Amino acid sequence: MDKDKIRDTVRQKFTEYLTAKKCRKTPERYAILDLIYSKSGHFDMDTLYEAMNNEHFRVSRGTLYNTMQLLLDCKLVLKHQFGNNLSYYEKAFNNDFHHHLICNQCGTVQEYKDNDLKSLIQSKKIKRFTPVLYSLYIFGTCGKCASTKKRK
Repeated sequence: MDKDKIRDTVRQKFTEYLTAKKCRKTPERYAILDLIYSKSGHFDMDTLYEAMNNEHFRVSRGTLYNTMQLLLDCKLVLKHQFGNNLSYYEKAFNNDFHHHLICNQCGTVQEYKDNDLKSLIQSKKIKRFTPVLYSLYIFGTCGKCASTKKRK
């Protein structure tokens, strides 16, 4: 799906959600949504706040947090806790299937794709339960930290 079509689709889903919940459809909310879907990878709220300012679109942190909660509720954004006190987010719609490799030393997060692992998880039958979404976090040491540790 091309970027314009994705943008239109997520905007439509967000509009439907805001209408159903009787929330205001403000330019700030749509600017936040557009920025999230124009980038790839994970981000935290501080990074998003800075990116909004860099795009010359000033929003308050309150607006950012409130909009993020709406985007989480309508399932357009996913929230992750990678073992620290900081929450990370990523777009949910049309996002490629992936796992997360988290370095215990430096905290970097890498996306990891493995079709064999995907097939194995999706083929697993769970009694009286139908999985819709799952997440796999693998904690360890990244190559950069391992090299640094070896040199010491």
